[in-house]
Amino acid sequence: MTDITGSFSSCSPYVDTQIFSIESKEQTHSEPDDEKIRRNSVALIQDLIKDWPKTRCCWDILNQDPELAAHWDCANYITVQKLGMNDHGKVHAMVATASALQILDILMNTGIVPDIVSSGMGDSDDAYLIVLTAALCHDIGNEIHRIDHISHSLLIISPILDRVLQQIYDNPIQITWIRSFINSAIYSHHGDPRPLTIEAGSVCIGDATDMTTGRARTAYDQGSITIHTISALSIDQVTIKPGNDTPVVITIQMSNSAGLYQVQEILSPKIAAGPLTSYVELKITLADESSGFEKQILSEIKLIQGSRKNSNG
Repeated sequence: MTDITGSFSSCSPYVDTQIFSIESKEQTHSEPDDEKIRRNSVALIQDLIKDWPKTRCCWDILNQDPELAAHWDCANYITVQKLGMNDHGKVHAMVATASALQILDILMNTGIVPDIVSSGMGDSDDAYLIVLTAALCHDIGNEIHRIDHISHSLLIISPILDRVLQQIYDNPIQITWIRSFINSAIYSHHGDPRPLTIEAGSVCIGDATDMTTGRARTAYDQGSITIHTISALSIDQVTIKPGNDTPVVITIQMSNSAGLYQVQEILSPKIAAGPLTSYVELKITLADESSGFEKQILSEIKLIQGSRKNSNG
């Protein structure tokens, strides 16, 4: 291992097979909109990184970077407008980043050491920076195509990392170490291949927690009626808190059992895939269980042969 002091410089596959027209039982436009979700996520990110100067510097650069903002816009256009998926732009990046940092923060507060620290390649501040950067940029490759979007993200982020990390670190060796951890976290954020570091595991799970009702609203209103949107509309809240038996407890509150799809097919495999399996407990609660009823999302399904037009009520 090369001995360096690491000085800190000053900062300034989705296939759409939709053939149904489905009418919704009720509209849910009263749910928190994307802007409110973004603001809450930004506030949480800023609180979590307030004690870490390198991470704060990186956040200030990336959050105001016009190139990254353009990538978020393009990625979101492809996923929402062309593929009928949920948001994969700036708001998703903020939600995933806030969740990933929450997970990392809880783990570190319980004595679990990030890999950048245990490897001797960096410190705790670097761990937060790695998680922040990887989570903010993990999905920008969708602007090229959903297929192989992870590899595309790595391609697109390379010049961004070149100019951002040079504003934070003076030593080229440490820059190389930091970017390798960022790339690893981006590459494994789907859980396949499995995350290999604490930082990558935090990003992987954080990405999957962006699943609440308001996040599926746009795709649903535009006529994308799939198990992805219906299950997301069934989830009211996701919370991440310290646990008693495990360091991290993720609680999913849902109003309809359809939300189990999001948990079983997306979140649970990501928890099981990486190094955080034994550190994370997943709890699921069904809202208003005492009534004996679940929220009805759909009221009618019509099969329309040869048509892709949907009516959502």
